[in-house]
Amino acid sequence: MKRGSNYHKNNCDKICFLEYVVKRYSWRHQIVCLAKHGYRAVVPDLRGYGDTTGAPLNDVPKFSVFHLVGDIVALIEAIAPNEDNVFVVGHDWGATIAWHLCLFRPDKVKALVNLSVHFPRRNPQMNTVERGKAFYGEDYYICRFQVPGDIEAEFAPIGAKSILKKILTYRHPGPLYFPKGKGLEAIPDAPIALSSWLSEEELDYYASKFEQTGFTGGVNYYRALPINWELTAPWKGAQVKVPTKFVVGEFDLVYHMPGVKEYIHNGEFKKDVPLLEEVVVLEGAAHFFNQERPDEINKHIYDFIQKF
Repeated sequence: MKRGSNYHKNNCDKICFLEYVVKRYSWRHQIVCLAKHGYRAVVPDLRGYGDTTGAPLNDVPKFSVFHLVGDIVALIEAIAPNEDNVFVVGHDWGATIAWHLCLFRPDKVKALVNLSVHFPRRNPQMNTVERGKAFYGEDYYICRFQVPGDIEAEFAPIGAKSILKKILTYRHPGPLYFPKGKGLEAIPDAPIALSSWLSEEELDYYASKFEQTGFTGGVNYYRALPINWELTAPWKGAQVKVPTKFVVGEFDLVYHMPGVKEYIHNGEFKKDVPLLEEVVVLEGAAHFFNQERPDEINKHIYDFIQKF
C-alpha cells in the first residue's frame, strides 16, 4: 500500500472511521451527521480494499496487525500533523485495528468508539485460528480462509454480489460456516429480499469494488492471525488506556462467541480497558448496525466524543 496522500487540512476535530468488508462507504450515514456537528471525517479504505493499491496480495505477512496499524498511524500524521491525536471509530476488523492502534500508539487517539468487536485479549495457549477450530471445527469461516487461493476459488463462480448479499444480511447469532464445496448454501436464515437498510444500488456499488479487487486482500487479514499472535506476545496483559465506548448488536455473531458475553459484562473487559466508560447492547440489531441503525449509532458516537 502506498502511504502518504494529499488531504485538505483544517482546524476541525478529526474522526478516523475504520471498517472491514464493506469499505468506507459503509460510514456514509455517520459522515453526514458528524459533519453537521462540526467534525471532519476521514474514512480510508483499508489495506487490500477498495481503491487502495500496492498491497502484495501474495505476501500474507504484509497484512499483519503491525502493517495495518502502521497504515493508520501514517494517515493520522498526514491529516493531523499539528494535532496530538484524533477520535477513532471502528467496526469489525476496523475495530480490531483500532484496539491495536490504542494499544501500540495511545498517543494518537483522543477517544475511541468501537463497534461489534471487543478487545481481543491474547490467549497465551493458542492463536485465534486454533481456537476457532477447537470450538467449531474446520468448516468455521476463519479456518476455511487459511489456505491461499482456496476460498477465492469457491467464491469465483458465485460472484461478488451474491456473496456480499449473504454476508450483509446475515442475522443468525451463531457461527459462520463455509463447508468446502457447498458455497453459500450452509449460511442459515439469509433472507431472499434485501434488508430495509441496504438497497439494490448500494449492493451493486459494494459488489463493483470487490469485482475490481477480489476477496484476497480481505481474506489475508484472517490468514495473518497466527502471525499476529506471534507478534503481539510482548503485549500479553497490556491494557488499552484510551477513553472508550463499546457498542454491540444483540444478534451480532461476535457477541455470541463462547465466553464473550461473560468477558464483556463480568468485569474482564474493564480490566483490559480501564477507561471503558460505557457498554451498549443494541436490542434487535445484528452485525452491520452502523448501517442498519444509523440514527442510534450517530447519537452514540456524538454523545461520547463531544465530551472531549
